[in-house]
Amino acid sequence: MDVHFEFDHYQVRLIKSSDSVMIANYFMRNRHHLAPWEPKRANSFFTAEGWKQRLLQLVELHKHNLAFYFVILDTQEKKIIGSVSFSNITRFPFHAGHVGYSLDEHYQGNGIMQRALKHTVDWMFTVQHLHRIMAAYIPHNKKSGNVLSALGFVKEGEAKDYLYINGAWEDHILTSKINPDWVPE
Repeated sequence: MDVHFEFDHYQVRLIKSSDSVMIANYFMRNRHHLAPWEPKRANSFFTAEGWKQRLLQLVELHKHNLAFYFVILDTQEKKIIGSVSFSNITRFPFHAGHVGYSLDEHYQGNGIMQRALKHTVDWMFTVQHLHRIMAAYIPHNKKSGNVLSALGFVKEGEAKDYLYINGAWEDHILTSKINPDWVPE
C-alpha cells in the first residue's frame, strides 16, 4: 500500500519493512525527549532488530486495515523525524480509531506535526471511512493539546489513571474529531 503526502521538504508515508534502521535511530535520538509522554520501552524498541520484528506485524495490520503507522521524513536529511499511528481501529458500528504521534525534539514548533496529522486524519476519514478519531494527551502536554485543538479535535472529558506512561499512571484529556462528511456505505 503506497500512501504518502508531501509538504515543504517533508514526506509523510506509511512505514515500510525496510525502515527498521531509520525508525530505531529516530527513537534512540529522542529517547529522553519522548520518555515523559510514552510507556517505558524495552531495549529492543531502540534497535533495528527489534523494529524488524515489529514492522512485520505493522505491515500485516496495514494489509488488513486494522492499524496504520505513518512516519514523517525530512527528505533533505533523509531521516525519520516523527510518527503518526492509528490504532484500535474498529469498523461497523463504531467506525473509529485512536491516533498517537511523536516528533523529533529538534523539529518542534514548526507546524510539522499539525500538517502531518491533518493529512493523515483526512486520509483516515476519506479513504478508510472512519467517523471518529480519538486522541488523548497528558494535561501538562500543552503542545499536544494545541496541535489537536488547531485541527478541530474537541475535548470530551478527562480520564483518571488512563495510561501507564513512563512508569506511572497518568491522567489524560480525551478528545475526538468527527468526520462531518461520513455517510453509511
